[in-house]
Amino acid sequence: MRLLPRSLRYRISGIYLLISVVTIGIFGAVLYVGISRAVLNDSIQSANMAISKSGSLVEMYIDRLKVLTTMLAHNPQTIRTLSAPSAAGEKDELQFIDNVLMSDSHIKSVVVIGKDGYVLSNEKKLNMRRSSNMMNEPWYVAAINSTNPVLTSARMQKFSMDKNNWVISMSQEIKDENGRNLGVVLLDIEYKGIEAYLNDLDLGDKGYAFIINSQGGIVYHQDPAYFTDAAKQAQLRQVSTSEQGYDASDDTLVYKTRLQNSDWTLVGVSSLDRLREVRGQLLGAFVLVGLGLLLLIIVVSPFIAKSMTRPIHRLEQAMQQVKSGTLEVSVPETGVTEVQGLALHFNTMVAEMRRLMLEIETKEKTLHGYELSVLHSQINPHFLYNTLDTIVWMAEFNESDRVISTTKALAKFFQLSLSGGSELTTVENEMNHVAQYLFIQKERYGDKLHYRLHFDPALADKAIPKIILQPLVENAIYHGIREKDGPGLLEITCERADEGHAVFVVKDDGVGFDPEARKQGDEADASPSLPKLGGVGINNVDDRLKLYYGKEYGIAIQSRPGEGTTVTIVIP
Repeated sequence: MRLLPRSLRYRISGIYLLISVVTIGIFGAVLYVGISRAVLNDSIQSANMAISKSGSLVEMYIDRLKVLTTMLAHNPQTIRTLSAPSAAGEKDELQFIDNVLMSDSHIKSVVVIGKDGYVLSNEKKLNMRRSSNMMNEPWYVAAINSTNPVLTSARMQKFSMDKNNWVISMSQEIKDENGRNLGVVLLDIEYKGIEAYLNDLDLGDKGYAFIINSQGGIVYHQDPAYFTDAAKQAQLRQVSTSEQGYDASDDTLVYKTRLQNSDWTLVGVSSLDRLREVRGQLLGAFVLVGLGLLLLIIVVSPFIAKSMTRPIHRLEQAMQQVKSGTLEVSVPETGVTEVQGLALHFNTMVAEMRRLMLEIETKEKTLHGYELSVLHSQINPHFLYNTLDTIVWMAEFNESDRVISTTKALAKFFQLSLSGGSELTTVENEMNHVAQYLFIQKERYGDKLHYRLHFDPALADKAIPKIILQPLVENAIYHGIREKDGPGLLEITCERADEGHAVFVVKDDGVGFDPEARKQGDEADASPSLPKLGGVGINNVDDRLKLYYGKEYGIAIQSRPGEGTTVTIVIP
């Protein structure tokens, strides 16, 4: 008689276990498929948006280049120059070409070619075929008839694998008022001008993007090997003609977008790595949770199965809410110990998910602050060494008054540098900071250095990044005034502009320099928009200003050899 209850208990436990296993399996499968499908849709939408956005950026860039070529071709000065060349006309046309070049740093050259072989360009040495009747030159006729950008090597050279020599060529026919051909304008844009919009596309570890033209020619691919390997080119052509959408067989997504005003098509192939990663994590989580539930079911006695039904049902509802994307959910930790533990693990998992999402958001916000802290840590300590050396020199000559005044200035300088640990200071403190620095340098250089400081009192309390003037002043002294024969004058001002901006100007009458020559002589500079002027100081200031206010702000430098240098900072 004792075996019957025991047998029935085991049988009930076995049936309960079997039902539970089937329930957990079905629930896990539904949850797995549901979440995977949601992640798949999100991944497809993100990839499509990224490719569409990059395509739109490239389209806008091509449109802007077409506008520039149209401006050049329809410019009355261009038409007059080709109709009746003159020295004055050429000078005006070259000035117009220079303005076009200044509008985009990626424009490598602008060439205006007359039908009689007349050429006007910013390039000093042109390598192209010309004749007295350019209609006999196939490339000239092709340029007249072309309305699409073309990838080629610079000028008429043989196509090389040096990407630095690649250009995107735009052409536009120049006509007189009667519609007759006068010539052609050619615009060559550095390849990296287009490449910059596409290299940072996030398409997964095995994903890639490429541009192909209507003739099947490869215009862009991050791997240069695709421009020479016929088999790889054929592979890209096959992808470009394949059906657009998600391929479940290899978890890849193909998305194509036709670029307007060109014969180019941007094709993105996403490997959907995030989907595979989430699927793996889901499977692992389901296995762990399932094993835990099975262990709980085996241990729990059949006599308390009824009491477990209600809390398990609550847990199931909460998991359904999580499945639907709601993380603001909590399960009451009631019932038997095992059910309480399961509820605790579930709540901990949901809380951890919320914490991880908040942590990602917080890390993104603090990344900006970390970058600024790193830049602040790069301030050159040589000034301290030189100042202490000057103080020692004064002490050796028993100039105690100068030692005291210089030491006080140094202490005040570093007090203002620290600014209470804040990354910001005021205009008044910043001007006072640079005044202490100039006082110390005046003690060192004597009559070699003269300076004037002025700022608008209305801007005294305006908050700005600290230590933005001292590196510029140091640069002006070391590279401008110190190299000059005779005394030099340094002027530092801060005024309010018409737009409400605060404008700092650091001006010296030192030896000056040629900014273009400096930039060309230092291609490895970390901030290519600025010439390298003695260490990281000036680029440090430029980088910090861009981090605070955006890439459109920073340092502007004007200089000419023998006439001094003017550095301008605009604080919005």
